[in-house]
Amino acid sequence: MRSQYCGLVDEKLLGEEVTLCGWVNKRRDHGGVIFVDLRDREGLAQVVFDPDIPDMFTAAERIRNEYVLQVTGIVRHRPEGTINENLPSGKIEVLAKSLVVLNESETPPFQLDDDDVHDENRLQYRYIDLRRPFMQQKLQMRAKVTAAMRRILDGEGFLDIETPMLTKATPEGARDYLVPSRTHHGKFFALPQSPQLFKQLLMMSGFDRYYQIVRCFRDEDLRADRQPEFTQLDVETSFMDEAGIMGMMEKMIRQLFKETLDVDLADPFPHMTYAEAMRRFGSDKPDLRIDLELVDIDDLLKDVEFKVFSGPAKDEQGRVAALRLPGGGSLSRKEIDDYTEFVGRYRAKGLAYIKVNELANGVNGLQSPILKFIPDDIAMKIMQRVEAADGDVVFFGADKANVVNESMGALRVKLGTDNGLVKEGWAPLWVVDFPMFEWDAREGGRWNALHHPFTAPTVNDISELAKDPGNALSRAYDMVLNGTELGGGSVRIHSPEMQQQVFELLGIGEEEAQSKFGFLLDALKYGCPPHGGIALGLDRLIMLMSGSDSLRDVIAFPKTQTAACLLTDAPAEVSSKQQRELNIKVRKLQTEESS
Repeated sequence: MRSQYCGLVDEKLLGEEVTLCGWVNKRRDHGGVIFVDLRDREGLAQVVFDPDIPDMFTAAERIRNEYVLQVTGIVRHRPEGTINENLPSGKIEVLAKSLVVLNESETPPFQLDDDDVHDENRLQYRYIDLRRPFMQQKLQMRAKVTAAMRRILDGEGFLDIETPMLTKATPEGARDYLVPSRTHHGKFFALPQSPQLFKQLLMMSGFDRYYQIVRCFRDEDLRADRQPEFTQLDVETSFMDEAGIMGMMEKMIRQLFKETLDVDLADPFPHMTYAEAMRRFGSDKPDLRIDLELVDIDDLLKDVEFKVFSGPAKDEQGRVAALRLPGGGSLSRKEIDDYTEFVGRYRAKGLAYIKVNELANGVNGLQSPILKFIPDDIAMKIMQRVEAADGDVVFFGADKANVVNESMGALRVKLGTDNGLVKEGWAPLWVVDFPMFEWDAREGGRWNALHHPFTAPTVNDISELAKDPGNALSRAYDMVLNGTELGGGSVRIHSPEMQQQVFELLGIGEEEAQSKFGFLLDALKYGCPPHGGIALGLDRLIMLMSGSDSLRDVIAFPKTQTAACLLTDAPAEVSSKQQRELNIKVRKLQTEESS
């Protein structure tokens, strides 16, 4: 039906006849000559309707925005003074010879050039929203990136292999989305949170290099960088250690950025241990574009009478950290109160601070409500340790280490963003040497896997792991870019004895392990090769590469914050007939029953 995309018509086609199809972006009537900007996914072409062809001109008078047209015409130069240098087609126009209105359109619920459309309207009328040029560009970028990923991995000998969408619920990670079985009464499938176990089984099957661009599902509370269904690049390989896997993946990411954005990323990516990242930045995904760092001052405050500081400083599980904001002495009381409220969202009980007015005057040059609780010499040692200068402000976090890390790590990013301290460019990073386990004090306490229970420890001795699980490190690694975790991976456990030991440390007994993971434990007995892999969040990667703030801008049909689809009104009720076929019955909520 067409010979060219609208946005690709340029001076090379001067004098030629072209047939274009697209949507009316704008119609203008200038003194008896009608101009139409015809739009498709590649951009705009200006079409001119001359009154010398009466029937066609009359039809052109009736068209409105978002009508779908087929136009045949001759490519010619635009008149002098009407050239648009911002468009590839900006030096030409198409003089229409024929016009077919393929479909009419009602007035859209919002204008495509309106930058202030409510998110609910965008999602309800997603097919209109996706016509906007910036949305078209983001999804085209996504297609180019996934095509490049496939090309690169195919070239490295990886095989694209699909894994099941209907699988078994697992006891680790987020909640599963469950699917009732019609043919197996009272039993349920689960939609996969990841293809983790299947890709490990593929390694045991001899397919030593696997990848898949795969949909995954997690029933968890949403944020700007999370969706209930998401896409990841899933990779697994045998006979390769963590250095080899990380090297191959960062090579791929560098190539993607060069081809797509003409950006040269660091070669190699820097590496940082988990312990160092938490100590310096309070986060295992630090944004290295921000120079602000946390500084430990526990040793200086253990013996002060101020228990807000001395308590956490003496506690083995506590932490007292300082964060200096250069030039922050100009912050108003309201701004500091706002930052106090901000850290409160991360369970911090408050936010102490000291303003540095004039260091040469000693403590008299400092300003803070907490100075009366801290000996003068200690206050000055703190200033020296954080390298404070006149005009700075120093913030303090004192609590359990996890609360300090979470709150002060978030404050660091917010201070950097609010005060223009985020450098331009890209800051990739590998975070390595993660703890194998983390302690969960709820319900009497238990160990949880920091990544997942199939991650290999750095020690090969089972008894050594069992003796001191709290200090065990894992062979895991996360790829971070500009403070966003792009994905994580690890070398996997390939010994059935080690896997059983890890299950036991996690409180998964032999019977439960056999019930949940019997197929994996059985497979490990039959010559499992050393293997490892990684999963990279495709949605997050495209979000960063396209400069978006939300995953919803790079997913064609995303869900809302409540995991609903406003376009299709899903999830929806199903008929009682369908429920009977599935042997299930929907109970009313207790609030409904009581009313």
